[in-house]
Amino acid sequence: MTNFSIAGKVAVISGAGGVLGGSIAKSFVQAGAKVVAIDIRKEPLDARVEELIALGGEAIGIVGDVLNIESLEKVAEEIVGRWGSIDILLNIAGGNLPGATLAPDQPFFDMKIADWEKVTNLNLNGTVYPSMVFGKVMAKQRKGCIVNVSSMTAYSAITRVPGYSVAKTGISNFTQWLATEMALKYGDGIRVNAIAPGFFIGDQNRSVLINPDGSLTERSGKILAKTPMNRFGDITELNGAVQFLCSEAAGFITGVVLPIDGGFSAFSGV
Repeated sequence: MTNFSIAGKVAVISGAGGVLGGSIAKSFVQAGAKVVAIDIRKEPLDARVEELIALGGEAIGIVGDVLNIESLEKVAEEIVGRWGSIDILLNIAGGNLPGATLAPDQPFFDMKIADWEKVTNLNLNGTVYPSMVFGKVMAKQRKGCIVNVSSMTAYSAITRVPGYSVAKTGISNFTQWLATEMALKYGDGIRVNAIAPGFFIGDQNRSVLINPDGSLTERSGKILAKTPMNRFGDITELNGAVQFLCSEAAGFITGVVLPIDGGFSAFSGV
């Protein structure tokens, strides 16, 4: 089934030094893609590239800031100069901050505005700006694929994470808007989609989901009660969906936000 292949494609992955970006980057090099790993942090980026090369893949790392248009333009120029095209953009950079996450009994009115601004800026503009810069290359090529990362927080209200929720909702809307814009102006060769991960235990949310003794928190219990599969996802379970969206097998799919959530978004709780 060669239409699922991404072999030989040049894939730009932001946030590649992180857990999610790193997992997808490893999956992509193993599938034969040429990976351009981008991160603002040099040390984890260098370690990631070593890991990707050790897997037998073609990979380079470029320090870049997803919130700096000039930085991204230099990255794009370097990539095109080296490999001639940009076929795939995965906007993985994002995350949350403790100051923008409310404690269980903390009123919204006490939230740290500076952290709210950092979280909304990183997640939303950190998706919009790379899409502008690398999407411009795709527009000239009349081909390319962009995949963004939304969230279950964009489907219905999830307590305590207002900034993250607002930003991810904006990403879902932007995904649909950009998919329409690209198809109408540059043809059917450019597609824009997003994944909406359900609940995965990672470094950023571990303390919220797992007690110090290793048991599940009350919040975890609520999540699993609304997840028909009754478990958290494994980070590698996102890889296949992303590859599919970037392959020719998804050639007529654009503007979609695909839940990968064990049924969380489908279940009413009853």
